Amino acid sequence: MLPKPDALQTLHDRFADFRTRIETAARACGRSSAEITLVAITKTHPTETLKAALALGMQDLGENRVQEAEEKISELGRDAARWHLVGHLQTNKARRAVSLFDVVHSLDSSALAERLDRMCAEENRQSLDVLVQVDLGGEAAKSGIEAAQLPNLLAALKECPHLRLTGLMTLPPYFENPDCSRPFFKTLRELRDELQVQGHFASAKGELSMGMSHDFEVAIEEGATMIRVGTALFGERG
Repeated sequence: MLPKPDALQTLHDRFADFRTRIETAARACGRSSAEITLVAITKTHPTETLKAALALGMQDLGENRVQEAEEKISELGRDAARWHLVGHLQTNKARRAVSLFDVVHSLDSSALAERLDRMCAEENRQSLDVLVQVDLGGEAAKSGIEAAQLPNLLAALKECPHLRLTGLMTLPPYFENPDCSRPFFKTLRELRDELQVQGHFASAKGELSMGMSHDFEVAIEEGATMIRVGTALFGERG
């Protein structure tokens, strides 16, 4: 069952407005909006809302929790969307994550990398795209690996044949003024550029997953290739 017509129209209008804002932000800094993937964050929203999002053309859906995603994917279908795990992943949920997601944005330790790789082998999955979540804000409540520890994780990834390192992700502190997020986005871009030159990414591109509903335009200015947006599309979470 899809949302009521007025709710569907609201979602349609928000999506159209958001696409326009992405295009405007990209054009203002000499980029193409085609370089930017919109990951619609659907955590806590019902499957009816996800169905409406898919009908409107949202192809990349992001979830924070493995259990919640499993329930939705079982109803909608594994191939209904490109599924992204954007929340912290515990090692004991690695097997389910390997079965459910196309992209994991929150790789933050060698132990998790080794676990995911082993689960891919056991589940006969040839490859899994992963991004390393880098902790640039030092907030205790948020996950991520410190930039200084990146070399150790990169070395571990070289021993994980089933994992494809495709980029970096960060979640900066929340600021009322979106421009205050800029230094964090810039730092992540500079890290990506260094690793790109060193040939660490499975593709030459090196994704930058950064920017959310309140600061995505600044993130685009600083090079974001994936923006993770929920509230601006779906309203406040249920």
